[in-house]
Amino acid sequence: METTTKNDNQLDGMIIKTNLKQEVYRKTVSSFALLKEVLKELAEEYREKLKDKVDENVLPIYQEKGLFEAEFRIGGDLLIFSMHSNVFVFNREHPMWKLDYIKANPMNSYCGVFNIYNFLADSFKYNRLEDLGYLIARIFVNRENHFFVEGKRQTSEVVKDFGSDELSKEYLKDIIETAVQYAIDFDLLVPPYDQVKIANVEQMHAEIYHSKIQTGKRLGFKFNSDDI
Repeated sequence: METTTKNDNQLDGMIIKTNLKQEVYRKTVSSFALLKEVLKELAEEYREKLKDKVDENVLPIYQEKGLFEAEFRIGGDLLIFSMHSNVFVFNREHPMWKLDYIKANPMNSYCGVFNIYNFLADSFKYNRLEDLGYLIARIFVNRENHFFVEGKRQTSEVVKDFGSDELSKEYLKDIIETAVQYAIDFDLLVPPYDQVKIANVEQMHAEIYHSKIQTGKRLGFKFNSDDI
């Protein structure tokens, strides 16, 4: 009888957690769809404002890359927005666990995540597979549409308002514009001489060989949280 009860409890726990993760996943998918709407609208808004002020080839371009990915290119920068297909929970040292919102219901701590990466647009244009990109922000959202964001120039409060803030188009626009501005201000630095003084034959055989040598905005430099 005890074995039956134990097995029943295990099954009940599995059912609860499985349903919870499915709920978080569905909310994450719908929130990422909203993010893509904002990206498309923002690209159109920027193009309208910039069309008579900059060259056509540097105007913002939005591209949807499927359910889990979208791209926003502006000038020489490419921002890749990627939704992870799994659901996450935070380690016990995370400030999340100090919130009354989470203490009242720990299941609200389970989140989906969107990552925002910054690459050089030329890295993809010239298929430079060794080039580097940087994670500049990530957004966490739970089953109740509560969220927080961490990253470059994003709010320093991190999880403080997680129990009250709900993800909306207005919040997403602010997050995206902050990420775009950071990417634009985050300049490409000349790499240290010793790091690029040797090139291989394959690189030299490339028609535009200087576009084939590994490139990143901070190649050879430590990427700190205050790196501008």
